[in-house]
Amino acid sequence: MASLLRWDPVKEFDELARRFTPFVLRTPEVRQDEGQGRKMVEWAPSVDISEEEGAYVVKAELPEVQREAVKVLVENGILSISGERTRNTEKTGIRYHRVEREYGAFLRSFTLPEDADPKKISANMKDGVLTVRIEKLAEAKPLAVEINVE
Repeated sequence: MASLLRWDPVKEFDELARRFTPFVLRTPEVRQDEGQGRKMVEWAPSVDISEEEGAYVVKAELPEVQREAVKVLVENGILSISGERTRNTEKTGIRYHRVEREYGAFLRSFTLPEDADPKKISANMKDGVLTVRIEKLAEAKPLAVEINVE
C-alpha cells in the first residue's frame, strides 16, 4: 500500500534556496575601470588579514598571477588589490576533463583601520602570495608635565 506524503511548500522552498544559494552568491562584481567603462570582476582571491605589534598584514593567494598583473592602491582609506589571472590558451591539443580554478579579473577592497598609516605601505609577491604590510601610525606618547604648586 502506498503511503501519502504531505506536501510542504515551505520545505521545498528551503531546499530550493539551499541548492541555488551558491550560484546566486557567486555573481560577478562590477567595477568602474579607468577610461574603459564597466568591467566584470570574475573571482576573488582568498585573503588573510592579521595584526602585528607595529603593522597590519594582508596576504592574498594569487597563484599563477604575474606580478605585473597585480595593482595595489590606497585611496580615501580603502586598500584595493586588483588584477587578472589569464588562462593559458597557447597550448593546442589539450583536453581538459575538469576546470575548477577561476580565471579573469579580480578585486578585493578593505577599509583601513584609523591607526593605519597610508604613507607607509609596502607590498611584495613571493610563491603566489601577495603580502601587503601597512604600518601603524606612531602613537602619540602622553606628555607629562609637572606643574609646581605655589
